[in-house]
Amino acid sequence: MTTNIFTRIKDSISADLHTMMDKKEQKNPIAALNLYLRQSEQEKEKVRKLIDRQYKLKEEFTREYIKAQELADKRLKQAQIAERAGEEEMHEFAIKEHEEYQNRAERMKASKDEAITQLDNLERKYEEMKHRLKDMHLRRMELMGRENIAKANHQINRVVDDAPEKSFSKFEEMEQYIENLEYKVNSSYYRSTFDHKIAALEKQQEEKTEEVN
Repeated sequence: MTTNIFTRIKDSISADLHTMMDKKEQKNPIAALNLYLRQSEQEKEKVRKLIDRQYKLKEEFTREYIKAQELADKRLKQAQIAERAGEEEMHEFAIKEHEEYQNRAERMKASKDEAITQLDNLERKYEEMKHRLKDMHLRRMELMGRENIAKANHQINRVVDDAPEKSFSKFEEMEQYIENLEYKVNSSYYRSTFDHKIAALEKQQEEKTEEVN
């Protein structure tokens, strides 16, 4: 079970992100990367729980080994006492018990040693996995920074480079509108003062005529 989980994690974490993402994910690689990291974090949590369980198993094997060895030693001592006392039946019982406990102690010691070896291996792989995931998180930050810059440059290029003629045409339209507006205002003012100016000219001409006469 543990081996299968590590194999699955190794395959997923070691996979190339570009080959992992399909065409749909390529449209939003940051979102795909976030999903990938969340799944990897879940796998990491499963491994952590397995390591905790392995610790408990190691402790249980150790306790059972110590208990069985103590009983084996106790029965061996009792067998020696019974043998010195000439109690053959008690001696045989103690010897048989000693063998049972000794076999159990040896079995528990082997299980304890194997559990320790497996635990060391799990912890080593777990640390490697944490480092790899940390690198992935940092890689995501780098990609997000590059994505932000790319989007900002895209927006800038749209304003500055993509359609300069359209942008300048807007200014030209505004300038033409203002000129037309000024012309209309000036024309209206000129018409409103035309009669007054003509009347003033007519009065000046009449005054000059009277002076001549």
